[in-house]
Amino acid sequence: MAAQHAKADQRQRALVPVLVFLGMVVAVISSLGAPLVPTIATVDHVSLTDAQWSLTITLLVGAVATPTMGRLGDGPHRRRVILGATAVVLLGSVLAALPLGFGFLVAGRGLQGVGLGLVPLAIATARDALPADRSRPAVAMLSITTVAGVGLGYPLTGLIAETLGVHAGFWFGAVISALALAGAAVVVPRTDGREKHPLDALGAILLGAGLAALLLALSEGESWGWASARLLGLTSVALLLLVGWAFHELRTAHPLVDLRTLRNRAVLTADVCGLIAGVAMYMLMSMVTRFVQTPSAAGYGFGASVLVAGLVLLPFSAASVASSKLVPALARRTSMAVVLPFGCAVSLLSMVLFLCARTSLLELFVIMGVAGLGVGCTFAVMPGLVVSAVPAHETGSAISFNQVLRTIGYSTGSVLGAVVLEGHTPAGHLLPTDSGYQAAAWLGCAVWIVAMVVTIVVPRRRAAAQQLVTADEEILMDESIADAETAEDSVTAMTGRAGR
Repeated sequence: MAAQHAKADQRQRALVPVLVFLGMVVAVISSLGAPLVPTIATVDHVSLTDAQWSLTITLLVGAVATPTMGRLGDGPHRRRVILGATAVVLLGSVLAALPLGFGFLVAGRGLQGVGLGLVPLAIATARDALPADRSRPAVAMLSITTVAGVGLGYPLTGLIAETLGVHAGFWFGAVISALALAGAAVVVPRTDGREKHPLDALGAILLGAGLAALLLALSEGESWGWASARLLGLTSVALLLLVGWAFHELRTAHPLVDLRTLRNRAVLTADVCGLIAGVAMYMLMSMVTRFVQTPSAAGYGFGASVLVAGLVLLPFSAASVASSKLVPALARRTSMAVVLPFGCAVSLLSMVLFLCARTSLLELFVIMGVAGLGVGCTFAVMPGLVVSAVPAHETGSAISFNQVLRTIGYSTGSVLGAVVLEGHTPAGHLLPTDSGYQAAAWLGCAVWIVAMVVTIVVPRRRAAAQQLVTADEEILMDESIADAETAEDSVTAMTGRAGR
């Protein structure tokens, strides 16, 4: 009996590191396609537009799969969903790694997209399986991993691709997926006692089709033309499907996503801020990686390799992880209601710095470090707001919906940056003028200001201090700092091992 208790304690202690590693794996694998697009186009003899599908398909599948996985994970099958989705990611990594041609690579990347639904399930698991004083810092750390892993994935991908070839990057994804699957199989607990509800199949179809159409329109707008009939028609269809989905969700007994939770100001703030912050975050990341690789003959840029462009993002990952120490300290001295606007303000500062100081690689390293600190503070708080405001049986669904909104924000931010730069590209030239980056940075500043206003105005309309954190939570926050630091140290150690 004592041996069984000891084994259970060991599994619970290992749960947070394994879940954090799972989140890092998802983030790294989802970012594998971006730096490799030009290389994939060359190796597989396809156009850059076609090669872009190695990234687009992952986002499309992830956006469609995440809400359904979140709802399934709120029932008795969460462990099966986590293990099954991780196995699908492993299969996709192997398929993309094999030299079978571009079609199989895209299919493999699509299967990898299923992994984007794993982080909300990991957050729901942490909430249910851990005591309150341990679950809060674990939830914050899991949210940060989705950001930190992107900055880690870019340089790792660049290094592997430059030294071992494009398919080696996907073999790397297969190895870490297998490790994550093995760890999850050991420590993820069962949820057999949860009540089972029928899956809202019609809601899943409407939401999946609407999101797929919207993300496809965002992804293909540049090649189709932003005023083309095809793009406008697809966008209209997407909006109609999403509106129809919303009406359906409000009228069904067991919705895929309970939209009534948006009446809670904490949930509404987290979801709206997640969408807007995702836009601004990806605007800066896409601009910086493109700026660094632009030949200096253009009058700006550094003509750097994919590896160097990825290394510029490392401070972003490191600072976002470090924010896990800053958030509890800031919340203890003020309140959780302050952390969100503070994170937006720091992120705004990073965009201002890019606007004014981007003449050296060192300046870009500093800019991305500031951006990581701001985004880390912002994203660390959002899941906590949602978790504290929804019933336990709605956690997976509510967090999944927040994740979908972030994904839409990421795609929109990448597109916005590209559209602005395209508008400042002279006819007959391939590269935009430096003024294009100025204009995009100004737009990014405006987006962060909107996000900051949302985090201040929306909660305060209904006693934000009481909605966002109770007196008991402030006391528990003091006790959870050590747990947050432990989780942060685990991520740092894993990041170091992955880097080596």
